[in-house]
Amino acid sequence: MRVLRRGDVGDDVAEIRSMLASIGLLRPDAGNLFDHEVERAVRGFQQRRGLLIDGVVGSATYHVLRGATFHLGSRPLAYLISAPVHGDDVFALQDRLTELGYDAGRPDGVFGPKTEQALRSFQRDYGLVIDGICGPATVRALRQLSPRARGGRPVLLREQEQVRQSGPRLRGKRIVIDPGHGGADPGVEIAGLREADVVWDLARRLEGRMKATGMEALISRGPDNGPAESERAAFANNAGADLFLSLHCDRNSSPHAQGVASFHFGNGLGTTSTVGELLAGYLQREVAARTGLLDCRTHAKTWDILRLTRCPAVRMEIGYLSNPGDRAKLSDPAFRDIVAEGILIAVKRLYLLGEGDQPTGTFTFADVLAHELAKAE
Repeated sequence: MRVLRRGDVGDDVAEIRSMLASIGLLRPDAGNLFDHEVERAVRGFQQRRGLLIDGVVGSATYHVLRGATFHLGSRPLAYLISAPVHGDDVFALQDRLTELGYDAGRPDGVFGPKTEQALRSFQRDYGLVIDGICGPATVRALRQLSPRARGGRPVLLREQEQVRQSGPRLRGKRIVIDPGHGGADPGVEIAGLREADVVWDLARRLEGRMKATGMEALISRGPDNGPAESERAAFANNAGADLFLSLHCDRNSSPHAQGVASFHFGNGLGTTSTVGELLAGYLQREVAARTGLLDCRTHAKTWDILRLTRCPAVRMEIGYLSNPGDRAKLSDPAFRDIVAEGILIAVKRLYLLGEGDQPTGTFTFADVLAHELAKAE
């Protein structure tokens, strides 16, 4: 599809207007102009669903907007390997199965193998045809049953329990470090400093520190290639990663924009990666405290790099290359060492779960190594 923005006209704009009207963000009419009201509605939708808020309908916004027009029961749902079914109806199915005690995984609005498995289990227990298809009979059964429990966010509890059971030591834990861009895509490039080079160097520094603690650290790309986000997520999934960390720098038309921000999965419908959110918070606090970068806080997003990874994932935007102060810091290898140490400490804090912890910014690499050795003995 073509990218649509204010001023565009045509049948594809009429479709966007129709979808926005169907979810109550625009008055119904037969127009085909992308005017300021459409742009405002698009921005509101993007903010609500954790998308980039630019008022432009590209492939990501169209994908989520189309999915928002479906409700549970409006179409049959099934697992299709070549063209996965997505939408709010899939999210409602996953949420309902979870309420009934079936593990459909993290509700992400994509009908995957885990959703199919949970659906088949429900169909078997309820005496339905076990075909893994959510049709009228299955929808009726889902609506008739009372949930076994409400509240408590079962997915949240499962993620937290996995972290707790894995123990406080870093040794043996597998993390995928994802330096953004690469290859023909340099990312942000200002005053001779390239984002792809900065985050590649940072990833290597972080890799060395993590391996020193006994972690298995994998880098998602080489120095001269730039995989798509779906390929990076698939790499982490195939590796069976415990955590996924994507490293980026940012830019803005204003040279005053500055700071560090962290992003975790969250779809705007009440579902979030709880461990991802927790790790994002630790990363923000540690890196901001150690570097003096402005704390731009944590945010929930539905970006592919966060949505497609099965393990908790965080994307960090570490400084603005368009800001002279941030750019000067990021160009300094010693500063990148400080960032790498802050990231390692944040990961350690995640697994400590508050036990034997220290105030933000005071835990050191030497402390981590000492803790690992003490636990080993």
